[in-house]
Amino acid sequence: MRIAIIGAGFAGLAAGKVLTQFGHDVIIYEKAPDVGGVWSSTRRYPGLSTQNNKGTYALSDLPMPKHFPEWPSGAQVQQYLETYARTFGLMGKTRLRTEVIGADLDESGPRWRIRTRGPAGEAEESADFLVVANGIFSDAFTPSYPGRPDFEAAGGRVCTPSDVRDVSEVEGRHVIVVGYGKSACDIASAISGSAASTSVVARQLIWKMPKKILGLLNYKYLMLTRLGEALFEYQHTKGIEAFLHGRGKAVRDGMLGGLQAVATRQLRLTRSGLVPVGGFERIARSTVSLTSDGFFAKAASGEIDVVRDSRIVRLFAQDGLPMAELADGSTRRADVVVAATGWRQGVPFLGPELQDRLTDERGNFELYRYVLPHDVPGLAFCGYNSSFYSPLSAEVAALWIANYLMGRSVLPPVEERRRQVQQRLRWMEQRTEGHHARGTNLIPFSMHNVDETLAEIGITIPRAQRIREWLLPADPSNYRAITERLLEKLEGTRRPESQESLRHDESEVSLRRPETEPSVVS
Repeated sequence: MRIAIIGAGFAGLAAGKVLTQFGHDVIIYEKAPDVGGVWSSTRRYPGLSTQNNKGTYALSDLPMPKHFPEWPSGAQVQQYLETYARTFGLMGKTRLRTEVIGADLDESGPRWRIRTRGPAGEAEESADFLVVANGIFSDAFTPSYPGRPDFEAAGGRVCTPSDVRDVSEVEGRHVIVVGYGKSACDIASAISGSAASTSVVARQLIWKMPKKILGLLNYKYLMLTRLGEALFEYQHTKGIEAFLHGRGKAVRDGMLGGLQAVATRQLRLTRSGLVPVGGFERIARSTVSLTSDGFFAKAASGEIDVVRDSRIVRLFAQDGLPMAELADGSTRRADVVVAATGWRQGVPFLGPELQDRLTDERGNFELYRYVLPHDVPGLAFCGYNSSFYSPLSAEVAALWIANYLMGRSVLPPVEERRRQVQQRLRWMEQRTEGHHARGTNLIPFSMHNVDETLAEIGITIPRAQRIREWLLPADPSNYRAITERLLEKLEGTRRPESQESLRHDESEVSLRRPETEPSVVS
């Protein structure tokens, strides 16, 4: 099939590689000048690094380089993805600087008409199948502040973190960062030494996890294991998880309470007045945010002023200076307002009628296994299952799509799929207090999703591996053989010609894991 993929981040590249292996003719559209998605050079800001350590934040058949630090920078992740694209021959299949401005479906085929805008102008192509991999963090959200025109006329600037490309842009200026997620704390810590003043205005504080507990134990051993995942109640529990949320709840509460006490003491939250409302289990309400290097030390010293439980109610000019008024009526100088206020998930290239068919009455994406719409033919989503293991989750979704296109999927009737998806969405809305990214954010239940998705394509994880993952972080490379196992299932029907040709494409590398570690291009 001719398959169009929108987006060249982790999900788009994983889908491109997997679907090519299964014999499909793939084209990837990316509006940025480079591959990388959220790690593109166009999206990076000072202080950006990964939440995951390098051992868990990778695709199965290409590990992060050994010389990368434990938490790679945004630039290093982009370099890794570019290496991945070159290693598996995807650069020649990728149209950079090419935005999909429209994707129209002819359901009689089905067939897609893809309209793009690139360096040579607008163009039109067709495809048999469309994979949406534009990411759940596609459009930065900036609040609509009253008084913004007067504020900007006085020299004030409102921007997102990605709009601040270098610390020099805020040197000597008074900066207010709005938000308390990872990007807000990252950029506040990075710029505080250069800005005249740095304030963080947070509507609500959330719990943060130290990268190393007591400065010694890497957090991955606590949160990136099946046991760490089991501390939070899943939609359906059984075995040890049922015990931890039933008769053994005191054990589970004790573990989380211990982590809360350690984090509070280590980050000096009481001294800084930054203890969040509610217990530590809320750390996984919709995301788990790691501490940003130096942030809490600077908050404790006063270098960063954190205004909790507040918001900007208006921007204005006073005596020719840009100012901001907060919810308590106080005002402060604000040369730059950095709105680290989250993202909106959108598919603007699809028409309103198709978008209505993809979502429920509350605007949530209705996707079976976070991949398949109920009644839009020729369409799948990849990467709409953000988790601790987003690269692995996206790769598993790509394998699900490949199996589906082979005609081997045995799915429940569509009405049963609708029922299951709605049950999941209502559970997600309740447990995340509505912060589930329109039904696409499944944190912290990464391995549950991997297990369930693989089970539906007939793949089970070896028992010994599953046991190891209860105490140790999952290693994506242990999932590398799944693609070959799925390809073997195809042997009895049709062996894709491109499987062998992919071994001899532009990079002339084997699909087997390299004996030596690939280098990362600059």
